[in-house]
Amino acid sequence: MKLVPRYTDIAENFAIEDFPASVASPQLLLWNDGLAKQFNINVADDLRANIFSGNEQQAIPAVALGYSGHQFGHFSPRLGDGRAHLLGAISDDENQLWDIQLKGSGATPYSRGGDGRCALGPAIREYVMSEAMHALGIKTTRCLAVVGSGETVYRNPPQAGAIVTRLATSHIRVGSFQYLATQGDVEGLKNLADLAIERHYPEITDTGSQRYLAFLGAVIKNQVKLVVSWMRVGFIHGVMNTDNTLVSGETIDYGPCAMMNNFDFDTVFSSIDKQGRYAFGNQPNIANWNCARLAESLIPLISDDDEQAVSLMTPFINSFAEQFNAEFTAMWAQKLGLNESCNSSGELIAELLTLLKDNQLDYTNTFDALTESLKGETVVPESLIEWRSKWVSLTDDNSYEVMRAANPRVIPRNHVIEKIIAEYNAAGSSELLQRFIEVAGSPYSDSEQLPEFQATPRNDNDYQTFCGT
Repeated sequence: MKLVPRYTDIAENFAIEDFPASVASPQLLLWNDGLAKQFNINVADDLRANIFSGNEQQAIPAVALGYSGHQFGHFSPRLGDGRAHLLGAISDDENQLWDIQLKGSGATPYSRGGDGRCALGPAIREYVMSEAMHALGIKTTRCLAVVGSGETVYRNPPQAGAIVTRLATSHIRVGSFQYLATQGDVEGLKNLADLAIERHYPEITDTGSQRYLAFLGAVIKNQVKLVVSWMRVGFIHGVMNTDNTLVSGETIDYGPCAMMNNFDFDTVFSSIDKQGRYAFGNQPNIANWNCARLAESLIPLISDDDEQAVSLMTPFINSFAEQFNAEFTAMWAQKLGLNESCNSSGELIAELLTLLKDNQLDYTNTFDALTESLKGETVVPESLIEWRSKWVSLTDDNSYEVMRAANPRVIPRNHVIEKIIAEYNAAGSSELLQRFIEVAGSPYSDSEQLPEFQATPRNDNDYQTFCGT
């Protein structure tokens, strides 16, 4: 595993050299063989637990990254990697660099008194969710391994500890820019923006202020696409703080995330989201708000005159709503196999969403049933029969294929995740996980095991997810 350093030349104290804390008895619990092959990670079986627990020091020093964050709207100027160590970057089979990071690997200079550890449950959740999201076609960080630490982490209640190995095209967050802007480090801001452009938006060839305006526009475009893809499958991030917003447009941090069963824009599962700030239907507003915080941080790169910089960036921020509405409308048209130019599609969609909510219909299973009903193989819920007669008259010969590509047959349902975690806590392995990963790897296809993972709990209104820190 050949590593190269990342972020050490951005700014002073942006990437602080630090070392993972060793653990007592590392045990490999999960290994992503396909991902390992993609990155040519040829680590012998008997060495994996030691390396990916952080017990074995690598050729280059690990670092903890600094960043700020608006957490539920409240600004924290110095957050940073409080329980993660970036080992460096590795090349994939297309010679692109990806960050490789250990999460739960011990305290860092950013830990603020915390132990820097991760419990087993959140580690398993991150592995399962990130791999399921990848299979669903949604941009996401990836999980290479989960290693049990052989130690207890003191939460409420005390739990077994674990370390996650996470890969990302970068760990450049909106909060990374906020961190440097708060310090007034214009040179560091420029270095970071140029690195982000080089890594994620190499098509930007402008110079001067136009370069960073184009960067802002590209980030906004990717955030729109990401949130629309979440809403297509019923994903609720749960903690859309600016420190959990990657400028690459990838999903990161699977702490209090969950999947929506019965459709409702107000669905919230996160135990710490008391006001519903990050509810399913509020995610577009928050993404827009987070992009505005990025724009604020970029002001010094746009103009020495703050008012002029704001004037130049305002049209980009204001364009979020228009871009989102266009992508959102296109997404619904795909889920229903309709031509986007259909004059009555807006009214039809609104009527369907009302029926879904009023009748407490499952989001995923309903769209799967509608899709299959075009082939006459599935009966739709009785409450949708009248609506279906209007909708089906607007479909055509291509509708089934369009819908099948947009509507998954299986998602990582909350009760399945909880059962997998419970099995790991009890036995250190999960037979259910192996079955689920096989089905979830092709979420738009039929399989013999599909019915097991389409089943829904009678009511998950009381279900809660937790941050896991």
